[in-house]
Amino acid sequence: MTSDTRLSDSIIIDIENITKDYVMGEEIVHALRGVSLQIHSNEYLAIMGPSGSGKSTLMNMLGCLDTPSSGRYEFNGRDVSSMTDDELASIRNREIGFVFQTFNLLPRADSLRNVELPLIYAGMDPETRRERAAHVLREVGLDDRLHHKPNELSGGQRQRVAIARALVNDPSIILADEPTGNLDSKTGDEIMTLFENLYQRGHTIILVTHEADIANHARRTVRLRDGLIESDDGGFGGIDNLPVEDPLPANATVY
Repeated sequence: MTSDTRLSDSIIIDIENITKDYVMGEEIVHALRGVSLQIHSNEYLAIMGPSGSGKSTLMNMLGCLDTPSSGRYEFNGRDVSSMTDDELASIRNREIGFVFQTFNLLPRADSLRNVELPLIYAGMDPETRRERAAHVLREVGLDDRLHHKPNELSGGQRQRVAIARALVNDPSIILADEPTGNLDSKTGDEIMTLFENLYQRGHTIILVTHEADIANHARRTVRLRDGLIESDDGGFGGIDNLPVEDPLPANATVY
């Protein structure tokens, strides 16, 4: 795990004693049993745990994809439980960029159209959204793949499209669920270099992974077991001042 030296007082996520229960037939599954966590702006955090630890449930909570059974969740100082469905949808569209293991791209749409989707939901006019989608695709190194469909792209290129889609609305958080799980090791390293680059540019990165070598890219690692935080290593350090191999141009602007 890489260390940092700078600190930030800006708390973007604050959860306290979050629980989540699921009813499975006659059995109640306690997926989260009282999790408290603060995440700062421009933090690079990995959430780890074995199968059944609650890490996927916690990811869904952090991404406002599910609601807790009890406990408090504040996003940018606002109580999530008091938000309407439209307000939650707006957070998911504008404040959080999602990157999934399976890419979740529309198979019949080209790269440009896939990246445009969040902007369509945001109501942006067609010309502006096409320009922005193309710009972000170029920033992640896909300037020659704008009109390729997913089946015409490699796994790494598809994940870059997914990352561009996550970035296109300039979210405050990138939430990535096993982002290298379907990639070979070399391509996975390239994707992790891209995440490092985005972190260096000021994005908050949250990785959910079971792979220690992926978690080691983060500055802080939270380990879950049986629905509880088992350990929280590293703390927040802000942007690392060490040089980073940068796949994007030095003067790039990432939305």
